[in-house]
Amino acid sequence: MALRVRIAPTAAAQVRQAAAWWSEHRAKAPGAVRDDINEALALLSHQPALGSRCDDRGLEDVRRLLLGRLGYFLYYRVSGETLDVLAFWHARRQGLPRI
Repeated sequence: MALRVRIAPTAAAQVRQAAAWWSEHRAKAPGAVRDDINEALALLSHQPALGSRCDDRGLEDVRRLLLGRLGYFLYYRVSGETLDVLAFWHARRQGLPRI
C-alpha cells in the first residue's frame, strides 16, 4: 500500500518558486518541476527507502532524493503511514534547508 503524501507549507513554497523559475527559463521543459516531483513522490510513496539518509545533526530521521534533471533534493521523512515532504533544496545551495 502506498504511503499518504503530505507536503509542508515551506516545501510547497519552495516547489512553487522553483517551478516558476523553471517555467520562465527552461522553455523546452516548462513543466519539468511538476512532472519530476510527481514522479518522485509516486515512487517514494511505494519505496520510501530509495532516498539516502541525511547524516547531518538534527536530520537523522530525514532522507533525501536527488531529482537529477532539476538539480534539486527532495527532503522527506516517513511518519507512520505518511511521507512528509519537508524541503525542496537546490543541490548547489550552501548549507541545509531548515526542517
